[in-house]
Amino acid sequence: MYYIDTSVLVAYYCPEPCADKADDFLSETDTPYISILTEIEIFSALSRKLRNKEMDQTAAKRIAARFLLHLEGHYYKYLPLGANHYALAREWISQFRLPLKTLDALHLALASCENLTIVTLDRQLHQNAKKLEIKSLLLDEQR
Repeated sequence: MYYIDTSVLVAYYCPEPCADKADDFLSETDTPYISILTEIEIFSALSRKLRNKEMDQTAAKRIAARFLLHLEGHYYKYLPLGANHYALAREWISQFRLPLKTLDALHLALASCENLTIVTLDRQLHQNAKKLEIKSLLLDEQR
């Protein structure tokens, strides 16, 4: 079972270099897991792409609508965030030994607690997962 990092979904929904790898992986995966963090990060990525003039508002709205349609169609399975996930993320960050970003630590805590493989295009997230002994798949190396 796979927990899909936002980097994969942004590549899948937006025209990005690794879109084919993300598409291939997601099309072969039954009910991939995401969280509310993933949803928020996708909209944040669309907003950033708009501000950076990487896409126009029409494209951003089209992508957002497609993603929401997939959510409503239960293409993804939601994992709820709980106090245990926050506590684990805090524990890892407070060790001060890894370059962990807040949301990455939460994504990793979700994957770890649910015994899922995190799938990502983010090399740093993948390296942190490996150091924390969390199953991780870096798509650009595997596909």
